Amino acid sequence: MTLDKSLRRGSKLTRSRNVLKRAERIAQMKSEDRWTDQNTVLGMPKVRVIKNVVGKKKKKEKKEDEKK
Repeated sequence: MTLDKSLRRGSKLTRSRNVLKRAERIAQMKSEDRWTDQNTVLGMPKVRVIKNVVGKKKKKEKKEDEKK
């Protein structure tokens, strides 16, 4: 099955996703010491998704001579 052209991204996935996969959620909770091996995957707590901020390009300053 192909992906619609409007849904494709040139640089794949540069923005953060709202939903993590189960393995990603467990890995993040392990790094935060919130997960033990006795926990069950059913009813897992929510995990905050950290959003990456992509720096904006600086606009070129126009010379004052060009404005006049």
